[in-house]
Amino acid sequence: MDAPLPASAASEARSVSEFLNHECFCITLDRNVLCRALEREAGDPEFCRTLIGPKTNLFSNVPVFLSEANVGEMLRIVHAVEAATRLPFYREAALSWAPEIARRDFGPLGVFMGYDFHLAADGPKLIEVNTNAGGAFLNALLAKAQRACCAEVEVALGKPKAGDFDSAVMRMFKHEWELQNRQGIPRRIAIVDDRPAEQYLYPEFLLAQRFFQRNGIDAMVVDGNELRYERGQLLAEGAPIDLVYNRLVDFSLDDPEHRDLRAAYLEDAVVVTPNPRVHALYADKRNLALLSDHSTLRSWGASAQMLADLRGVPHTVPVTSGNAQELWQKRKSLFFKPAGGYGSKAVYRGDKVTKGVWAEILRGGYVAQEFAAPSERMIQLDGSSEPRKTDVRLYVYDGQVLLTAARLYQGQTTNFRTPGGGFAPVFVI
Repeated sequence: MDAPLPASAASEARSVSEFLNHECFCITLDRNVLCRALEREAGDPEFCRTLIGPKTNLFSNVPVFLSEANVGEMLRIVHAVEAATRLPFYREAALSWAPEIARRDFGPLGVFMGYDFHLAADGPKLIEVNTNAGGAFLNALLAKAQRACCAEVEVALGKPKAGDFDSAVMRMFKHEWELQNRQGIPRRIAIVDDRPAEQYLYPEFLLAQRFFQRNGIDAMVVDGNELRYERGQLLAEGAPIDLVYNRLVDFSLDDPEHRDLRAAYLEDAVVVTPNPRVHALYADKRNLALLSDHSTLRSWGASAQMLADLRGVPHTVPVTSGNAQELWQKRKSLFFKPAGGYGSKAVYRGDKVTKGVWAEILRGGYVAQEFAAPSERMIQLDGSSEPRKTDVRLYVYDGQVLLTAARLYQGQTTNFRTPGGGFAPVFVI
């Protein structure tokens, strides 16, 4: 990693990025370029019209600007989290509340780890980690479809930094395959979710399928309910499956509809990534309480540098009957999340919590996280400027960033219902 910028240069870059996020509309999304790229990648001339066009808030028209210093801080937080998960006592604690299936370690690290940040006034704050983070294939194309309104801007900023995304993704899946003691490359990959054609990010599943096919691997988009495990082989439509790119939100494979996948996984008959162990170590929201408890981490052997970097994780505690009264009194400065939640479902900002919602939270399974206010990106809508909240996501594998992207939104949490919101590329200043 490059050496940190001098303090004065880092401060100047932050000031420039903040100014651009509020005042710059000179770079916009070229939707025609994006559509052509999507159609080319999908091998379907109707792909954009039928699958992207109806999703009017999937992509924002504007990019987000970040300082190189802030991106460096985010990466240091990622490295500190990954170092913490390697501490034996951390693993013991995280697995203590995980299902039994998470104790099986088949080797894979988990593809497309999503580290989600808010850019608070005192620096980036890691608000959560997701193990089946969606949007990477879409964002890789989005990053290439930006149009500068004048040549000077294009020369000054260049394109968003996406790196060699395709080759990095192929190496990632190959590495997952090898970590589970397989040779060569998988012959067939299943991209698995429940009712995949009904999922909002279904277009991405098709892009992933085409990606694997271009790289010499047969690929299928499969409903998890349709997998069958027979005679030691996981099958989809009668075809053997070697690797599952897992997009299910049944993180422990407990749903009866996934019993065949679960059986194949437990018998090492298929490589599943991300898998239940990875989710248990990274994405259970109770782990944020471990990562923000510095005295305990220190007793477990965390280094001074690790603890310094983990200051970027907002203080988090499980909600219990013992601390309920204190948390209720402090609720306006807190955010409440279900431990096993996903996709911003059933999360509540404290100042919006009613007595009825509080009763639901007290029934168990929630954590309270110190509220980290997101930064804002101004957009232009119907001729006027409006603010949108910004969530920054680092797509990471084994400590390496595959892609940096953002999501613009209104309301308590990220969504794809906000006019002018959606995925946005990131320009690094």
